[in-house]
Amino acid sequence: MKRLTAIIMVFCGLLSLCACDAGTRLPSRTDFALDTVVTITLYDVGEADAEEALSAGFAEIERLEALLSATRENSDVMRLNTADGQPVTVAKETAEVIALALRYAQLSGGALDITIRPVSVLWDFTAQTVPDATALQQAVASVDYRQLRVEGQSVTLTAGAVDLGGIAKGYIADRVATVLKQQGVRSALIDLGGNIVVVGSKAGEPFRIGIKDPSAPHSLCAIVEGQDVSVVTSGIYERGFDRDGVRYHHILDPVTGMPVQNTLASVTIVCARSADADALSTACFVMGEERATAWIESLTDVEALFIRRDGSIQATDGLDYTTP
Repeated sequence: MKRLTAIIMVFCGLLSLCACDAGTRLPSRTDFALDTVVTITLYDVGEADAEEALSAGFAEIERLEALLSATRENSDVMRLNTADGQPVTVAKETAEVIALALRYAQLSGGALDITIRPVSVLWDFTAQTVPDATALQQAVASVDYRQLRVEGQSVTLTAGAVDLGGIAKGYIADRVATVLKQQGVRSALIDLGGNIVVVGSKAGEPFRIGIKDPSAPHSLCAIVEGQDVSVVTSGIYERGFDRDGVRYHHILDPVTGMPVQNTLASVTIVCARSADADALSTACFVMGEERATAWIESLTDVEALFIRRDGSIQATDGLDYTTP
């Protein structure tokens, strides 16, 4: 496997790294989108207009969220979920995301399943409630990615409902990177609530970014370096609550409908495309460390870092990292 040195500093929003560099304020914008805090910071705009580039990046986020959100009225996903099994013509981007999600569903044996929405809507992590067992069992019965078919821009869902939360942010981050490059940006950091994409290098050097400690999310447990790379982390600390010694979190098992309970606290994926990293981080968490490690080691130019609930860290062979 080709060695890959990579990534990430995932603090709240992004961190002071994005705000300034050697006393010079960088072009940056932070806003709320995709149900999270989004920050785009430009390190080298070349001949581009910084404000125009930032506006173009956020406009792309808004455009794609309007297509891919499961809760936006008249979004492609909303129309698909309410079509009663009839084919729905969707935007090219929506078809691409769904087709990619189906590919990863097949490769992971259903560990990633975007038809999880009947289950996910039952969980209210803010209210800290566990769904009724009967309702959860009924919802799980409708989760099956094989009920979803994509033919060009026609998508058919014969049962259940789609939620692209496990892949959409990654896809959007990739599109934002493309838009920034088209605007003439040569170096940037895109943070979609923890989905990180770095464009180019930072003044000729790799970006240094840290990975959160799941047991203390305001601290770091690993630091990696990289350029032109994406990093996505899925972890039990992001959304959830504790009750009677059990951590109830938002990464749900498509088979049981319950939060995944294994040795892992987080999985970080490092690869070129954020959509791939997004899908892989969720699927690998559901699969567990042993199966996920074997899978990632079989892929080219993809690496993973596993942080266990006991605080220990294990990385795939091609990933170099340091500890703070």
